[in-house]
Amino acid sequence: QVQLVESGGGLVQAGGSLRLSCACAASGGRTFSSYYMAWFRQAPGKEREFVAAISWTGDVPLYADSVKGRFTISRDNAKNTVYLQMNSLKPEDTAVYYCAADAHYFGLSDEYDYWGQGTQVTVSS
Repeated sequence: QVQLVESGGGLVQAGGSLRLSCACAASGGRTFSSYYMAWFRQAPGKEREFVAAISWTGDVPLYADSVKGRFTISRDNAKNTVYLQMNSLKPEDTAVYYCAADAHYFGLSDEYDYWGQGTQVTVSS
């Protein structure tokens, strides 16, 4: 079992930055470092979409085209936490951001087994 808790969302002006955090509590014999981690987002009236993902050791990141060059995903396995640094934010980045984890799947689909409750990010123009 994995519990994920996101934090760091808020209201920011266009062009600003935010850093999201996702704290992970893993049980059942697996540690945080054995889970692929990802961020997704869902804007009002839209489907949930992939934002970024990161491998076990953090050396292989994946990004949606819409955030490449602006967002950076990272993880600290000693702190059981994954981060999403968001720079040059745009109003279209406004959404609820979700953290996700999976022991076996690493990709752009929402096939991840575990999900957090989400944190709201609002970017004003």
